[in-house]
Amino acid sequence: MLPLVLDGVCFAAGGRAIIDRVSCEIGNGPRTVILGPNGAGKSVLMRLCHGLLQPTAGMITWNGRKNGRRPHDQAMVFQRPVMLRRSALANIIYGLKLAGVSRTECELRARDVLEVVGLAALADRPARVLSGGEQQRLALARAWALGPEVLFLDEPTANLDPNSTRDIESIISAIHATGTKIIMTTHNLGQARRLGDEILFLHDGRLVERALVGTFFAAPASAEAAQFIKGELPWQ
Repeated sequence: MLPLVLDGVCFAAGGRAIIDRVSCEIGNGPRTVILGPNGAGKSVLMRLCHGLLQPTAGMITWNGRKNGRRPHDQAMVFQRPVMLRRSALANIIYGLKLAGVSRTECELRARDVLEVVGLAALADRPARVLSGGEQQRLALARAWALGPEVLFLDEPTANLDPNSTRDIESIISAIHATGTKIIMTTHNLGQARRLGDEILFLHDGRLVERALVGTFFAAPASAEAAQFIKGELPWQ
């Protein structure tokens, strides 16, 4: 399905340009972290790539085709995941059924992934009574069970305590190790260093810089990125 190619992508709302002529190609392999200050357009860019929003100008193609992705090739986990009014296990099974997985395989796969994320003991508990960290682990498990080629993560550890953050980061690393491409936003620079291989730095809706993580933090090529790293721009 990859590469994902953005060609002059723009998105405007309320008379304001939120994404401004972004062009880049994202391929398999390296984990891509999108950084930028508040209002840079990080979450909007993720939603455009995922297909939740449509560009007002420009084009997004997958493997050379507009809207070329197949159902369940990709998944997205949000900062505040939506939990269905059913058990943790049933939340995962529901998504697998929609993907056309057989009933027997659904439960086997759902229980396996709950075990991996440390929620096996909570399989029958209503998803909506789980803690914030547990819900985020469940959201990751629900996405992982689909075996997506690309997983979009929008601020996956925002508002979580340090222990929950470590759990989520471990799961993200495990998902990446299975071959799933990770594309994520974060406001946590330490997390970007730990989980990222390359950085896309946005400022005022523009893609200002793209670099390997080590290069970006050691020798940013733009004044905006240097200010951001020093904390002279808002982090979120």
